[in-house]
Amino acid sequence: MSRSSQQQGEGGSSNVFSMFEQSQIQEYKEAFTIIDQNRDGIISKDDLRDVLATMGQLNVKNEELEAMIKEASGPINFTVFLTMFGEKLKGADPEDVIVSAFKVLDPEATGFIKKELIEELLTTQCDRFTAEEMSNLWAAFPPDVAGNVDYKQICYVITHGEEKEDE
Repeated sequence: MSRSSQQQGEGGSSNVFSMFEQSQIQEYKEAFTIIDQNRDGIISKDDLRDVLATMGQLNVKNEELEAMIKEASGPINFTVFLTMFGEKLKGADPEDVIVSAFKVLDPEATGFIKKELIEELLTTQCDRFTAEEMSNLWAAFPPDVAGNVDYKQICYVITHGEEKEDE
């Protein structure tokens, strides 16, 4: 176990890998690989521009990209990338972190996301869901009549399990 005195600053923590479970490290590695578009082991401004373009954000200003890169103390290799996430997540409630990720897909802050959007993302990105997995998801979290899915409910179950009646 790591001690409570955490290293801060330029060197970062050499123990960053102990902050995460192995499965989480693998997920961050997959994300890093997707963002590192030129596969040189460093996330650069051009990598960010390219990955944002693949997500439909074509007119990102140079200053915005530079601000993202400057969040790191130096070149963003995988260890720095992981350290940055560790710093952002420190003290954050896992449910809040997951809800924040969903909010990116909910710009009007309705608390709902269209079933079609979730289905498209889960069946076309990274660890793709099978038809059976999608069917199980919709059985557990049925969309309303308008095709909207309550993502806060999904986040609650992910972080707390399904025993909601105890409260």
